[in-house]
Amino acid sequence: MNNKLLSMLGLCTKAGKLKSGEFQTESSVKSGEAFLVIVAGDASDNTKKKFNDMCTFYETPIIEYGLKEEMAKAIGKDVRAMLAVCDEGFAKSILKIYNMSNDNLED
Repeated sequence: MNNKLLSMLGLCTKAGKLKSGEFQTESSVKSGEAFLVIVAGDASDNTKKKFNDMCTFYETPIIEYGLKEEMAKAIGKDVRAMLAVCDEGFAKSILKIYNMSNDNLED
């Protein structure tokens, strides 16, 4: 796992710019507050489809990353399957780290 991305999630949490869990994430997307949604790779297929469809409709970027337990540990909460980043700067930084790590995997 990418420690930089998990560290960024921790910083985002401390700054109060991260929503976690299905209800808070869904509310953030629908209110336009979310700049990025992160769904755990081990979330159910139904959950992934629901959030992919919602994020497509509301034009919110979405990535699949990590495991529920890793994300929970990074943000200091119980197991979470999805997160909403509610700060544009944090969202851009996380996407940059995510894209860089994916580029390195393809090499």
